[in-house]
Amino acid sequence: MSSRADAVDPARLAQWCTEQLGSPPAEEIFRTGHLSAVIGLRLADGREVVVKVRPDSPRMAACVEIQRRMFQAGYPCPEPLTDAVPLGRDIATAEAYVPGGALLPSTDQGVRASAEALARLIELAPRPAEVSTLEPAPSWAAWNHAEDGLWPRPEGPVVNLNEVAGPDWIDDAGRLARDRLRAGESDAVIGHCDWLAGNLRWSGDALLVVHDWDSMTVDSEAVLVGLAAALYSSVDVDELATVAETEQFLVAYCRARGRDFSADEIERSWAAGVWTRAYDAKYQHTVGQPITSLRDSEARERLRRAGTGRVPPDRPRGTGPAVASGIR
Repeated sequence: MSSRADAVDPARLAQWCTEQLGSPPAEEIFRTGHLSAVIGLRLADGREVVVKVRPDSPRMAACVEIQRRMFQAGYPCPEPLTDAVPLGRDIATAEAYVPGGALLPSTDQGVRASAEALARLIELAPRPAEVSTLEPAPSWAAWNHAEDGLWPRPEGPVVNLNEVAGPDWIDDAGRLARDRLRAGESDAVIGHCDWLAGNLRWSGDALLVVHDWDSMTVDSEAVLVGLAAALYSSVDVDELATVAETEQFLVAYCRARGRDFSADEIERSWAAGVWTRAYDAKYQHTVGQPITSLRDSEARERLRRAGTGRVPPDRPRGTGPAVASGIR
């Protein structure tokens, strides 16, 4: 459990629930989270809710509005019960608790099911001009940030990825991916930039619920799909997509949307996947964790598919398989 989850005062939380939900907590169901404190509660009136507490940001209002509109449109997400409301120095929201569900689809159609779920989300999401700001983008999706240096400032621990040397192959991969992304442009849409298996729940091969609506962001469709195609898993919640699985996801997504991506869009999708995996790998190196989100050989193959024109030279490999990092 994160220190943020530990730090949420029960008395202050009870007062917040009484004021915002009309009923105090009667029982705590669970308490977890990393960047946010995520607390499941059974209220005195019998409702089961989830309260999320995180640092205030102007983007939170838009995230809640998008989630509310998606729920109203029939997309499988928890119903928001409040706006983003201060709780001490932080901001908090409440949503209906949606328990259960499997971490992965029960059939061998997991790639197709995951891609179709993302396609429907992007299709139903409001246009960027219809909601307030979603800036700044979460750091793992912030390839076009305006800060100094290659890497944006992470959420959570106060570290500067640009002040830590190497590994060179990770910095090279991130730089090449960023440059390729900046070389193309297309219309912006709203989508989910943390399409990890842990944020989805399934009933058989039907999507039960999508969580983590704080991860809504604005970018081109190709970039958002590329992020998802590099992060999802249809095999193991603790693994990230292989190169072959990323390719399968991109094909399945285009089929679900009823249109093929252009050559430029395909390359930018691959570049977006390199960026987010390289960012996580750089973070892992910076905080002294094993580098598990990307391997140098895999980075080279993904960059080749991104059309960067060159790839980083061989470097000492990171340790372990490419698995979800758990940094968010």
